[in-house]
Amino acid sequence: MDSINSNNTKKKSLKERFLLVIGILFFVLYLVFGLAVIFWKGLGLDMSDTYRIAFGGIIIVYAFLRFIRFFQKS
Repeated sequence: MDSINSNNTKKKSLKERFLLVIGILFFVLYLVFGLAVIFWKGLGLDMSDTYRIAFGGIIIVYAFLRFIRFFQKS
C-alpha cells in the first residue's frame, strides 16, 4: 500500500513531461525518416539500393539508440 502512495507522489514535473514528449517525437521522426529513405525511391537521394538500405538502417538503429539512452537517463 505504501508503494502505491509513493509512486503517486512522484509525479513528473512539467519540464520532465515536455522532455519526454520531445524525446518520443524525435524517436518517431528518426524512425519515419529511416523508413522513408529505405522505401521511398523518389526521395531525391541518388544512391544505389544497397547504400540506401544501409543508410536507412543506420538511421533506424540511431533512433533506437537515442530512445534507449533517453530512458536510461530518466
